[in-house]
Amino acid sequence: MHTTSNASSSFSSMPIPLPSSSLSSSIGIKQKQHRQEELVRMWRRRNNNIVHKIFRRQISTSPPNTHIHRVRQFYENLVPSSTIYDVESPDHSIKKFTSDGQYLICFSRSYQDLVVYRHRWLSFGCKGEDCNYDDLPPKAKNFDSYFCHLYSLPLTSGTEFICKEFFLYTENNQFGIVATSTAPDQDAPVSEGAIQGVPSAEKITFFLVRLSDGEVMDKRIFPNDFIHLGHNMGVFLYDDLLSIMSIRYQKIHILQIREAGAFVDVRAIGTYCTEDDELILNSQRSSNRVDDTDQEASSDQADNGIQQSQQIQCGTFLGGIKQRLLSFIFRMIWNNDTDPVLRAKNLKRFYYHFQHYIDLVMWKAQFLDRHHLLIKFGSVDGGMSRTSDCQTAFFAVYNIETTELLAFYQNNSEELFCLLEQYCDQFRAPSQYPLYMRFISSYNNNIHAREQLRKQKAACIESKTSSYLQVSLQTCNEKFS
Repeated sequence: MHTTSNASSSFSSMPIPLPSSSLSSSIGIKQKQHRQEELVRMWRRRNNNIVHKIFRRQISTSPPNTHIHRVRQFYENLVPSSTIYDVESPDHSIKKFTSDGQYLICFSRSYQDLVVYRHRWLSFGCKGEDCNYDDLPPKAKNFDSYFCHLYSLPLTSGTEFICKEFFLYTENNQFGIVATSTAPDQDAPVSEGAIQGVPSAEKITFFLVRLSDGEVMDKRIFPNDFIHLGHNMGVFLYDDLLSIMSIRYQKIHILQIREAGAFVDVRAIGTYCTEDDELILNSQRSSNRVDDTDQEASSDQADNGIQQSQQIQCGTFLGGIKQRLLSFIFRMIWNNDTDPVLRAKNLKRFYYHFQHYIDLVMWKAQFLDRHHLLIKFGSVDGGMSRTSDCQTAFFAVYNIETTELLAFYQNNSEELFCLLEQYCDQFRAPSQYPLYMRFISSYNNNIHAREQLRKQKAACIESKTSSYLQVSLQTCNEKFS
C-alpha cells in the first residue's frame, strides 16, 4: 500500500511540460481569479464603521430586491435611545409624514390652512450608551430644532374647512392632494340624478399642491355632492390615477395627475360607462320626440294620453353600471347552472330580488390595477351608517376598458374570503405601497400569518356566538371599509 501511495503521489507531482504561451495565459487567469476572490472577500467582510458604510453605499449598488436590507444595515449605527417630552410644538393639527420622510403635513387649528414642515434630521446626540436627558441643551425641547417651517398655504375661508382625516400624496412625493368641504346637509332636497336619503355638501374641493413650494397646481370642485372623505374612503390613488366616488350622484370620477401638475378627466363611470353612451342616448331621445310629435298631430286626445304614458315608461331606464350588474348576474345563473330545474330555481330567486339589486348603490371604488376596479355595493342606509360591519354588501370587479363586470360576490362569500386570504396584498386599503411594505408579513406572503388566520377562523366557528358566514363578513368588511 505504501508503494502504491508513493507512486501515485510522485506521479501526481510530476511536472507536465507546457508551451510558454499557454503557461503565461494560465498564470494570468489564475492571478485574475485570485484578485476577484480577494475583492469578494473584502466586500463580504462587514465593517460596522458608519463612515465605511456611507462610502460603500456611494460606490456600490445592492443586489436586486435587497435595497431595504442595505438601508437597514446602515441605520444600525443610528439608534434613537431617548425620548424628549413636553416639546413646545406649534398649535397645529399634525397629520402625517410623506413616505420619504421629507415633509410633515399639518393643518391649522382653524382647518383652513395647509402647513408643511421639513425635517432637520439629526439634531442632538450624546456619547456613550447611557444618554442622560439632562445632558441635552435647552433648545432640545423646541419644535423648531427638529423641523423647519416651509410655508402656510390658505386654502379655504368662510364655512368651508379642510377635512382633517384626508390627505394623499403621489408616488414620487411631488404633489399632495388636500380636500375641503362645507358641512353636509342631512335634509338636502332631491335634485335631478341624485339619490334620495344621501346628504349633500354645498361644495367639495380637491386641491393639487406642489409640496416643495406650496403652489396650488390645480383644483377640482364638486358642487352639491357627497363624498366619503374620512380616512380616504371615497378617494383612491393608484400610481397617477385618482378615483373619486360620488355617492349622491352614483358616479366614479377617474382623473389622471399629470407630471406638470394638473387634473385630467379620464372617465366617469355610473349612468354612462363609455364616452359615447350619452351621445347615443340623446340622439335616440331626440328621434323619439320627433316621432311622438308626428303621431300626436294625427291622433285624438285619448290616444295622446296613452302615448305620453308610454313615453314616460320608455324614458325610465337603468344606468350603465346597474344594467351591466343585472346582466352579469343573469348570465352567471344561465351559464353556470346546467340543470334546468336548478336554473329555474335560481332565476326565480333572481327575479324575486330584482328590485333589491336595482336599489343597490355604490359605496366605494378602489383600483386593483390600472384597468380594473373593485366596487362595493350596498343599501343607502348601510352606506350612510357609521357601523357597516353588519350590513350586507356586494363586491364587483369591473374592467374600465371593456366596461364588463368580471366577478360579483357577497361579503359573506366563502370564495371571496379565500381570495382575500391568498391575495391579501392586492386588496390593501392604502392607495400606494411604500417600498418597505414588500417586507411586511401578511396572509399573502407568510405561511405563519395564514395559519394564524385559519386558527382564528376555526376558533370563531367553534364558538357558539359566531359562524363561518359571520367571520367572512367581518373580515371582508374590515379589509374593504
